[in-house]
Amino acid sequence: MRSSLLLSTLAGCCAAALSLSAQAFCGFYVGKADTTLFNEASQVIVARDGERTVISMQNDYRGDLREFALVVPVPTVLRKGQVNIGDKRIFDRLDAYSAPRLTEYNDENPCDRRRYERDKRSDMVPAPMAAAPAARASRSLGVTIEASYSVGEYDIVILSAKESDGLETWLTQNGYRLPRGAARALAPYIRQNMKFFVAKVNLREQAATGVQTLRPLQFAFESEKFMLPLRLGMINARGPQDLIVYMLTRHGRVETTNYRTVKLPADMDLPTYIRSDFGGFYKAMFKNQAQKDGNRAVYTEYFWDMSWCDPCAANPLSPEELRQAGVFWQGGQDSSNNSFAPPQRSVPMPPQGSQAMLTRLHVRYTPDTFPEDLAFQETADRTNFQARYVLRNPWNGSVNDCPEAQGYFQQLHVRQEKEARQLATLTGWELGSIRNRMDLRGGNFTPSGGSDGGGNGWWPWRQN
Repeated sequence: MRSSLLLSTLAGCCAAALSLSAQAFCGFYVGKADTTLFNEASQVIVARDGERTVISMQNDYRGDLREFALVVPVPTVLRKGQVNIGDKRIFDRLDAYSAPRLTEYNDENPCDRRRYERDKRSDMVPAPMAAAPAARASRSLGVTIEASYSVGEYDIVILSAKESDGLETWLTQNGYRLPRGAARALAPYIRQNMKFFVAKVNLREQAATGVQTLRPLQFAFESEKFMLPLRLGMINARGPQDLIVYMLTRHGRVETTNYRTVKLPADMDLPTYIRSDFGGFYKAMFKNQAQKDGNRAVYTEYFWDMSWCDPCAANPLSPEELRQAGVFWQGGQDSSNNSFAPPQRSVPMPPQGSQAMLTRLHVRYTPDTFPEDLAFQETADRTNFQARYVLRNPWNGSVNDCPEAQGYFQQLHVRQEKEARQLATLTGWELGSIRNRMDLRGGNFTPSGGSDGGGNGWWPWRQN
């Protein structure tokens, strides 16, 4: 059973990917590595423009719902109109769209002399991707109930506190079961004068929804702080945990300001046998990279303008789905039908019709390696990036088919040896085992070319 105090324990089940043909992609899409690969993965959506933020949290709490409690530090008191019930499918869609992906190409016939010479000149390098409670008792503990209301199946209170022991006592007295060490984890937020969003499940309302799992919660607020609380979630940690953050911004890529933000190794050729276990490869690669960095880095897995993709692991989100994800600056509809657009206000749109930029960040953290909450900034960088890996299927011909075939198979063996070494470096797997899987035989090449065989207006923004 998961502990009852949660920052967010978010596990997304990806919807089936919908393959799209993209103008600049001449191969074909094979598979993706989604959040289901990571057992302790949480997912959060953050939509941010200026000082306005919408945070969506998906809870995967397992256990008696009477013991569920969600405690989230927030920079300001949230009124009822600033809290909304979200749609889990938006997490699934963002995961499917931005997941690390495997693409596949077929080698061309080297006996086609013109194509062979063109490939020889380009050294067979992949084409670059296109850019495009009682009040008196509360006061005695130094706790103030700033607001109290219900939204959907959640009963919610907003608290402020003077000291962490008093807050822990108040929560315990009011039926919230807390893990050991809660007061120490709450103390830094009290020193920052932050408020506490506390939610528990109303069992009658939950039964009325007909939904077996808890629906996501969304918070909308204005604050100069561009951050995500991380430390409370560490109370539940049973070893390293993974966090996937989908950052939706208007202009550019998002990075952390208090930790290193690193792009994962990408656009590398891999042995074709990885096709059958791309998920296993990606888990091993990410673990190896995180261990090299001491679990102290934040990794960029994807950054793209959400109006298009290349290659597409799933369809880009529709305007309505973007609004559900919190993209309140999106235009195109009357504000009365737009969940996040400020009423009576003209919102300038980015050039070329771009609605939102998506940055997918992946963090593997422990209490020792991430002693601070995540702080972010939106950069001016608009260079597309994706964690993409490539399979190249050898030509299925004979060395005797044409004079160029001999040179092709020699180059093929060099390429396959490079693929084996790249896979070993990325994952830490033993090079000899990889060579055996690929059927590589020392300095010889296989003449046959064979390799391995294998919208409700819930938060009207105030006018400035």
